Amino acid sequence: MPTDADPIQSTHRTGVEPPLDAASGSLSEPGAEVGLGAGADASHEPTLAEIETHPLREMFAIAAPTIVTMTSYTVMQFIDALMVKEIGPNPVYVSAQGNGGIIAWVTMSLFLGLTTVVNSYVSQNLGAGKPREGAAYAWNAMWLSIAGWIGVMLPMVLFTPAIFAALDHDETLLKLETEYAQIVLLGAVLTLCGRALGHYFYGMHKPVVVMVSVITGNLVNVFANWVFIFGNLGVPEFGVAGAAIGTVVGTAFELGIPLVVFLGPRFAREFGTRTAWRLSKRHIADIFRIGWPGALMFANEMVCWTLLMVALIPRAAEAAGEDPTLANTAGWIGLRYMHLSFMPTVGLSIAVTAIVGKCMGMGRPDLAASRTWLAFRLGIVYMSVCGVIFFVFREPLVNVFISAETTPEDRSEIIRFGSYVLIAAAIFQLFDAIAIILSGALRGAGDTVWPGVATLTLSWTFIVGLGFLLVRLVPELGAASPWIGAAAFLISLGIAMLVRFCSGRWRSMRLVRDDPATI
Repeated sequence: MPTDADPIQSTHRTGVEPPLDAASGSLSEPGAEVGLGAGADASHEPTLAEIETHPLREMFAIAAPTIVTMTSYTVMQFIDALMVKEIGPNPVYVSAQGNGGIIAWVTMSLFLGLTTVVNSYVSQNLGAGKPREGAAYAWNAMWLSIAGWIGVMLPMVLFTPAIFAALDHDETLLKLETEYAQIVLLGAVLTLCGRALGHYFYGMHKPVVVMVSVITGNLVNVFANWVFIFGNLGVPEFGVAGAAIGTVVGTAFELGIPLVVFLGPRFAREFGTRTAWRLSKRHIADIFRIGWPGALMFANEMVCWTLLMVALIPRAAEAAGEDPTLANTAGWIGLRYMHLSFMPTVGLSIAVTAIVGKCMGMGRPDLAASRTWLAFRLGIVYMSVCGVIFFVFREPLVNVFISAETTPEDRSEIIRFGSYVLIAAAIFQLFDAIAIILSGALRGAGDTVWPGVATLTLSWTFIVGLGFLLVRLVPELGAASPWIGAAAFLISLGIAMLVRFCSGRWRSMRLVRDDPATI
């Protein structure tokens, strides 16, 4: 397998002191996250020696807002599912929201994965004392997002009905999931630009901006759901489609708040955010240069998980003479709990990307490694605890998402299917934590090709390949068989990321350019 996408320069600078933050010579800015401004006075920031003495304090100062942000997304998904559940006793509503949402995310995933490297470029330039370089990456990531929306998302609105029809879903489910997906795709430009801009703030070690915007957007989403799902305040009742409308309305706030800060006078003065708006071939080329493996990895994973949720699980249930709609609903219930486990860890991983990126920009791979292992331990402890909870309390956890009006027979089946999902989740929690944290660290260093290839290979081998094989050869496993393949994927991915990180190849990578910026 290839180890590098490009001839990335070594971070070791013989005979030269590592470049620190231009303002203070510090690694991070935990004291800067007081508000939405550009940060506290540099004279109040800790020195490098103080930061190295208190690594846990630094980690939480940067990671806490990103963890809150990711958890906020997850809580909103929970609330959405709980609100949709109340439309009626038919479990099809939860399935429709899940299926429609994942088709929309698959369509957006290539561009969402591509722009994650904004974090890496911004953080490495920050560590190298070139913070003004970051604004151009944010702008060009947003231009790419808009182009993707026009060229991919809008046409996909027209193809969505045919995609769901090809999956042979029943008429009611087909109508509801199609409406949800189409509305989310129409508003996808807000999601894409908001995520691209969010990675700029992560890279600048100012995640509080993103945290405030996400929490605000989620609160707006809850209110909009109440209005549009159930037809309050004189608005017609839209049902499942109302949940999609609420998502789009909330997303507008998630983009609007960081955009106001990004273009505000303080960021414009200190980081040149208003003058870097022009389309830049150099910055777009940089984003593609190390971003394409992450884009491919994320899009590929979304495709594989989509096949598992909307194709493999129903097919496995039918092969065993089980109800495919109930099995699909149980799968989405289980996935909601998995989000509670892995999304906070994803938040920690985003922080690790920013921390490792800044350390590498300073020429300190040793510090990058120590911070990674700290986050590694934190992630493993949290997700292992979640795994124990999933296993012990699996039946009452599934029951939370079942409408009180559901028949006892359907309730029993959903709980049975959901229990399979949570048992599988409990088994792979440890390995999932390893993969999430270490992939974030490798991304921060600029090591994206090898993890991308590994993820692509393993996901198709186990989620799709092993999943289909078990459905065909061991049909009596029913809806449990696809989750065996999913567990095998995450276990193998965790081991692969651990081997790659321990190899140390990432230590010699560098993303900061020494040549003057050119358009």
